[in-house]
Amino acid sequence: MSKLKVLIVGASIAGPTAAYWLAKAGASVTIIERFPNMRTNGQNIDIRTAGVTVMRKMPGMEAAVRAKTIDIEGISVVRDDGRPYGTIRATGNPDQQSFVSEFEIFRGDLAQILFDLTKDNENINYVFGEQVTSIQQNEQDDGPVTVEFANGFPTSEYDLVVACDGATSRTRAIGLGCGVRDHIRPTNCWAAFFSIEQDLLKGSKMGHAYSAPGGRFVVVGSDPSGGSRVTLMSIHPRDDRDATLPFREAMKQGDDALKRFVAQHYKGAGWKTDEVVEGVMDSRDFYANEIVQVKTPSLYRGRFVLVGDAGYAPSLTGGGTTLAIAGAYVLAGEVGKHKGNLAAGLRGYEEQMRPIIDDLQKIPPLVPTIFAPQTVWGIWLRNNIFAFIAWTRILEFVQKYFASSFASADRYGLPDYEWVA
Repeated sequence: MSKLKVLIVGASIAGPTAAYWLAKAGASVTIIERFPNMRTNGQNIDIRTAGVTVMRKMPGMEAAVRAKTIDIEGISVVRDDGRPYGTIRATGNPDQQSFVSEFEIFRGDLAQILFDLTKDNENINYVFGEQVTSIQQNEQDDGPVTVEFANGFPTSEYDLVVACDGATSRTRAIGLGCGVRDHIRPTNCWAAFFSIEQDLLKGSKMGHAYSAPGGRFVVVGSDPSGGSRVTLMSIHPRDDRDATLPFREAMKQGDDALKRFVAQHYKGAGWKTDEVVEGVMDSRDFYANEIVQVKTPSLYRGRFVLVGDAGYAPSLTGGGTTLAIAGAYVLAGEVGKHKGNLAAGLRGYEEQMRPIIDDLQKIPPLVPTIFAPQTVWGIWLRNNIFAFIAWTRILEFVQKYFASSFASADRYGLPDYEWVA
């Protein structure tokens, strides 16, 4: 039997992970990425639960991740003058993680690790600066998929096309025959991530989090280069308003316009925000996006399938990296398990992933309020409640006895698959 010929769209995290496992299942994989090279910017992310399970099945990956993890002792919630209300610390045990993960890493670093693990595999071919313009399925005879490309890569047939190109996936729209935003659930939230040259924390390895009225949330951490890494989140009430429309309009105008929009939104917000605003315009790794959920009726259509944020972005709950890594592993495992019956493999993928997706997409009602209260009164109340919890050490108790829900590698019981390679 000839090798399964697979096209993967997107070379961030889900794409290389899917390529790794599909190659182990005996497939020949082509990965295309619309950017001219690997993207090394982006926010800090963490690997938990099922993501840890899969990481430990990939030789060399855990060591590579540990070598690049962010050197952070914890997060302090601070007042306008910088004095902390309370602090959340890492546990020091990767199998008993707290709200602060032991596997916290910059997105670009994780993408590079996965690229390095797959770039020399003879069954995996990377093509940069390319994107899909057409996906044509012959669903009557269940034949291969014909794919056309935008920038010169030849029209080709594939047994399976995998979309891994993010929550606003253009490939999802083409493959499912829908609009780009058709399966997006807005959360009225956006975020910007970037580094600045100034060390706002004076060498401290303790991250600082600050809230300003209007749902403006700021996190500053140390940068390995000596400067600061900044996350800005703008969280609005989850109602019928399209609160992120001005952000999306600025995004259409390019990075400079978007930087100006972000700077204006945070100007005069207190604490160190004016220093942050001064640095954002000169930042070379600025990255911003709307934070959304993606919910599709099915994870596949014919021989077209969604993995990672393209199929199930979880939004404010985090867990996107874990879902991407786990989804890539399960897709390849189920395809290999049902070798010769691709339809059965895709059904198996859907059945295995749905419970995990449903769990990690749950947004507890108070999460937006905790992250970013809208009023001065709300911020005061949140901060004082947090200070009381920290003073009584309730948080330490909760993390000690319940943190397995953030970390347990066996929480979802991923199947063990047999691999060809």
